Amino acid sequence: MEHTYQYAWIIPFLPLPVPMLIGFGLLLFPTATKSIHRIWAFPSVLLLSIAMGFSANLSIQQINGSFIYQYLWSWTINNDFSLEFGYLIDPLTSIMSILITTVGIMVLIYSDNYMFYDQGYLRFFAYMSFFSASMLGLVTSSNLIQIYIFWELVGVCSYLLIGFWFTRPIAASACQKAFVTNRVGDFGLLLGILGFYWITGSFEFRDLFKITNNLIQNNGVNPLFATLCASLLFLGAVAKSAQFPLHVWLPDAMEGPTPISALIHAATMVAAGIFLVARLLPLFIGIPYIMNFISLIGVITVLLGATLALAQRDIKRSLAYSTMSQLGYIMLALGIGSYRAALFHLITHAYSKALLFLGSGSIIHSMESIVGYSPDKSQNMVLMGGLTRYVPITRITFLLGTLSICGIPPLACFWSKDEILNDSWLYSPTIFAIIACFTAGLTAFYMFRLYLLTFDGYLRVHFQNYSSTKSSSSYSISLWGKELPKEIQKNLLLSTMSNKVIFFSKDAYKIDNNLRKSGRNFSTYLGNKYTSTYPHESDNTMLFPLLVLVLFTLFIGLIGIRFDQGVINLDLLSKWLTPSANLLHPNSNSSEDWYEFFTNATFSVSIGLFGLFIAYILYGSVYSFLHNFDLINFILKRGPNRILLDQLKNVIYNWSYNRGYIDIFYTRVFTMGIRRLTELSQFFDRYIIDGIINGVGIASFFIGEGIKSMGGGRISSYLFFYLFYVSIFLFIFLVFL
Repeated sequence: MEHTYQYAWIIPFLPLPVPMLIGFGLLLFPTATKSIHRIWAFPSVLLLSIAMGFSANLSIQQINGSFIYQYLWSWTINNDFSLEFGYLIDPLTSIMSILITTVGIMVLIYSDNYMFYDQGYLRFFAYMSFFSASMLGLVTSSNLIQIYIFWELVGVCSYLLIGFWFTRPIAASACQKAFVTNRVGDFGLLLGILGFYWITGSFEFRDLFKITNNLIQNNGVNPLFATLCASLLFLGAVAKSAQFPLHVWLPDAMEGPTPISALIHAATMVAAGIFLVARLLPLFIGIPYIMNFISLIGVITVLLGATLALAQRDIKRSLAYSTMSQLGYIMLALGIGSYRAALFHLITHAYSKALLFLGSGSIIHSMESIVGYSPDKSQNMVLMGGLTRYVPITRITFLLGTLSICGIPPLACFWSKDEILNDSWLYSPTIFAIIACFTAGLTAFYMFRLYLLTFDGYLRVHFQNYSSTKSSSSYSISLWGKELPKEIQKNLLLSTMSNKVIFFSKDAYKIDNNLRKSGRNFSTYLGNKYTSTYPHESDNTMLFPLLVLVLFTLFIGLIGIRFDQGVINLDLLSKWLTPSANLLHPNSNSSEDWYEFFTNATFSVSIGLFGLFIAYILYGSVYSFLHNFDLINFILKRGPNRILLDQLKNVIYNWSYNRGYIDIFYTRVFTMGIRRLTELSQFFDRYIIDGIINGVGIASFFIGEGIKSMGGGRISSYLFFYLFYVSIFLFIFLVFL
């Protein structure tokens, strides 16, 4: 068993041969390497699969009773300074390694087809393999310096992957925004590392935890300084895991290819901040106020992410805000010391959200067959709808992922989110628990809204015909070849010009079911590409990862079920995480009976179902029935109630669609403020500093010219003036001496 642990160092290095060989191939044999480009997907998947096998083997051994193994070797030794590198294998490392490798394999298989026609196919797989290696190195690191090295490598890979299509200005801007925002957190992380080294004299986790806790208990360190250093460490996690207020980079990071969103922004990179807080939780527990600060940031992120997702139209941005909100749940759980629940939700959310992101890629792929490559259209949920008929497998997998995030049993996220909600009532302030439960309802609402806008109803995409002389609108033609009424044509055109969602209106055109069934296929020119007007299901290579992730979404929650009634004992997660299952609340791991479980679950499930019901009323096909019901129409749409509801709807919509005005605030305060400061500095440098220097030179020139014109050529006159001025200076010198 120990023999196996000794070779665990190979896990981070397994994905490295792929980017190295691709780089050498493109450098030495570019033509040959590009001609066989698709073959590189096989070694990428194979090597990551081997890493997954190693990780799974280590996890099995830990479950059987061996929990922590650390191996170190000295890198630098100088007097009292010693820096060691190594690897640490414990339950947290095993969990993260399995998540990275399993999701990474699915994403690589999916990407082989998704990126097949992209000119950057080789570059994509090189970046992905290097990112996997960096992330595996991060989670196996044994000290803070090693973590920081891989932390920066992960940031570089993220920068390259988000800006993968760097010729698009919006993608280039998105990767720069992510890079700059994360630099703020990384700078804080570096300062925190140096601060704790100054306190403890060590970068190793074991020494760091032991020495810091002893110093705090014995008043050997200023608690304020220790809290400041811990806050700086946490700042790095805030930026990497998109927590408030450094969350602004995450929605814009959706400009990268969809497989990147599934890998980086579902299970790996954004989970790096969660990993850091979980790794340092024994340190944070002993420092005053830092745990309360972590839970506060978590609960703010939970609510903010959910409210910002309410009115998003881009399917990937909506999922990005959902990721932000769910990571807030995990951070809240860590802040209240519910270590087990946090890692449990990290596992279930990773697989469910990876499924949703890959499903969104399949949807976007199908929409591109209609509108061509246009992210503004292919990712816009306003233009989707009715996709159930065309992408049935994607629809089923997407529905299961949606219900899982909503917390509907027996899917994966139900078990973990229910545990977080219960622990929030037990161990956090009441206001935190209320916000967490309220946000659970919002989560169900906006996730089911996303599903209904995508798959329910009919296809709402507007076709645009292009010709060599002029572009003519085809809004008057419905998808089934029937001419729309003039009023509907006008509404559609106005909605396109004003970006309003008008398909909830009572005037929305209704398609006869017979026309749906007998609708004929027709095509349209989009640019120079002739495309079909109907979406189509993705290839088997893209569907296989979806089906595998569905299995995880269905059954991964079983590892955390805590029943022990003599017949059922499925609490595998607690056995895996022992003895660190709950650092603050060790008794919270006790098993529960069926009555206690149903009592705790009924409330959370009721909140989720209520959110689903409201979303279905507002966005589902039942809306047309309710709209024609006179009593509801009178209550909701007439008199003062209508004005009040319209104002409330506008406030919520504007807040959500404009991202809570946080980006605008940052732009005006920081971006424009820094520009004005630089302009002021430039003015001061050019006109004050340079002005004084240039003014002295110009004044000397004119004085010299004036003195030159006063000269008469008589030496006696020059000597007289010279002695006169020397006498004056000597007099002044003697007087003031």
